[in-house]
Amino acid sequence: MQWAWKIGVVRGIDIYIHFTFLLLVAWVAVGAYATRGSASDTLSSVLFLIPLFAIIVLHELGHALTAQRFGIQTRNITLYPIGGVARLERMPDDPRQELLVALAGPAVNVVLAALLYAILLLGGGVRSWTDIHWLNGNLLLNLFWINVTLAAFNLLPAFPMDGGRVLRALLASRMGADRATRIAAAVGQSMALLFGILGIFGPNPLLLLIALFVWMGAAQESNLVHVKSVLSSVPVSQLMMSEFHTLSPSDPLRIAVHHLLAGYHLDFPVVSSGAVVGLLTRHNLVEGLSRFGEEIPVENVMSHDFLTVDASDTAEVTIARLQEQEQRSAVVVRNQELVGLLSLENIGEFLLIHGALDQRKRRTRTVFPLL
Repeated sequence: MQWAWKIGVVRGIDIYIHFTFLLLVAWVAVGAYATRGSASDTLSSVLFLIPLFAIIVLHELGHALTAQRFGIQTRNITLYPIGGVARLERMPDDPRQELLVALAGPAVNVVLAALLYAILLLGGGVRSWTDIHWLNGNLLLNLFWINVTLAAFNLLPAFPMDGGRVLRALLASRMGADRATRIAAAVGQSMALLFGILGIFGPNPLLLLIALFVWMGAAQESNLVHVKSVLSSVPVSQLMMSEFHTLSPSDPLRIAVHHLLAGYHLDFPVVSSGAVVGLLTRHNLVEGLSRFGEEIPVENVMSHDFLTVDASDTAEVTIARLQEQEQRSAVVVRNQELVGLLSLENIGEFLLIHGALDQRKRRTRTVFPLL
């Protein structure tokens, strides 16, 4: 993963820490030193981030391990300055399963808070349950309130946080997933505006950052679910390029350059004896030209690891496979015969056209409400 360091593996799930996490370390260190002017207090503040983010990892593992029970794998967990993100392969289609996955993270915090509460009661020595000090305070008491705060904050209905996903799951059990997501996203963006106002008048830069994260995350999730609903019943044959150029393994790269500059498409199937044996991507072409020149045969630089899909496959499934294999184009076949080429650009153009037609339909209903 780019711009992140791997720090461990749990149940096959890679855990990363993003480089921006260093900004939080610096912010905490500078703030502590400016407040107390003590190197030891500064070090204590920075070290306190270790149990804090260990709790966040456990929170994300709650989501990930619950998703595993439903056959959904987690690509990784990444720690950022404002928290952690578990990258699931997908969210469950069943609202009840999504509800359980969403609640699993806060449930971990509730369990940890209960354990810490029991330990503090048995150990005694707590003069006041509200006596919280970042420095020189009761570590267990601080961790108790951190878990309580994380559970409560994450359950706010601010999509895409856990509470927003809970709201979406409850709504989706009574209506379509697309509409449920739009409502949950609207609620999330409303709360983002509230966070932003509080962050400005606080002032609180962290709250402003959270507001930005919630606003962008809600919009992105709403768009993703809408795209999924649009493409769920569209076959690849409706999106693919049926007019395209192929190359032979022995063709020099200059032929591909000619086709590329003519504006046909960016990636070219390489065909030998009627079978697709490779895919020459634009990246392959540029790298090959840089290293060998334009007379080198296509077979020397083409990619042998390419995605093949059937024309009857749905666009939704194909996009998931493209993302999973980190590919930009797929070769389309029907009865083992090459019939098309599908790229992310095709999908984007289809969605653009569909969106324009959808807007026209909505305007028509508004102008002619009785029709």
